[in-house]
Amino acid sequence: MKIRFEFISSLTIAAVTFAAGIILCAPFAAAQAQRGTLVHEETMRVAPSTESAKVGEAQRGRELIILDTSRDWVHVQAILRPPSHDEGATEEEEEGKTVTGWVSAKAFVSGTTQDGDRILFGEAADSEEEASHRRGRRDAAQDALRLYYRIYDLMPTSPLASEALYCAADIRWQVERADVMTRPSARERDSYMRGQMNEEWMKLVIKKYPGTKWADLAAFRMIENKLCGEWEGLSKCPDKEAELYESYAKEHPQSASAPEALYDAAWRRSALIEIYRTEPNQKKAAESKDHAIALAQRIMSQYPQSAWALRAQRLMFYVQQGIPTYGNATD
Repeated sequence: MKIRFEFISSLTIAAVTFAAGIILCAPFAAAQAQRGTLVHEETMRVAPSTESAKVGEAQRGRELIILDTSRDWVHVQAILRPPSHDEGATEEEEEGKTVTGWVSAKAFVSGTTQDGDRILFGEAADSEEEASHRRGRRDAAQDALRLYYRIYDLMPTSPLASEALYCAADIRWQVERADVMTRPSARERDSYMRGQMNEEWMKLVIKKYPGTKWADLAAFRMIENKLCGEWEGLSKCPDKEAELYESYAKEHPQSASAPEALYDAAWRRSALIEIYRTEPNQKKAAESKDHAIALAQRIMSQYPQSAWALRAQRLMFYVQQGIPTYGNATD
């Protein structure tokens, strides 16, 4: 799966992480109220009039609880930070933060809006595209994350809900990954020694939409949390990782990520050829060569139209010709 957006500033990482933290934690009472969101940023005012004083700004995708309506206005409560019951939370965090005011109904979408799911998805996709540009709209990544999640949250029976939830989870995952991989601990050999991407939303996709394309993709994403940092020239990590990818392909043969998983496994098996030779263990080096070739052939036969089949063809050529795919000999 390609990175959903290419440019993430440190400020964006912090902001998206905060946005991600508030979405699943809405108060119970809010879940029972009529709710909606905005597809465009709108000014919140103390009264339903453009002449009234400003309360603040309501961002795209923010959860809004409907309190009242008046012609072309909607009286809402915007949840900016839910109450926290975590140990060590400050009094301010325990109380949470909400803003109440009137917003124009022009950009307001609720669960009863005709084609509301399609409108939100379109706005989310547009925001995601904005986030991919270095000079794109500020906070576009957070907007996309919230808008995608709102589809699942407000319209859970929508045919777009499963994809939208995955998209939200994927953006959150990649933002957290960008942060995790910049830390010194990212180079630790064992995965448990470094930071982990939060799996909550990926697991939610699998729980709510089992057996779907999106559940398969979520399961593939979570393999990243089990990968080593640096192999340090030892066989333990690539051998374990190859097994993870092979198991995924076996359990999710129809997944769009299955050929990629097989290739990831094949490449690691090819890397083990050189690693075992240095240990030294010629028997396992030979077994790894056969295993890598078998996996490459499997990709080409099972997924002939995939781009991974072409890469598998090239990998098999390297292995058969004795060209190292790992270590100093590859330079």
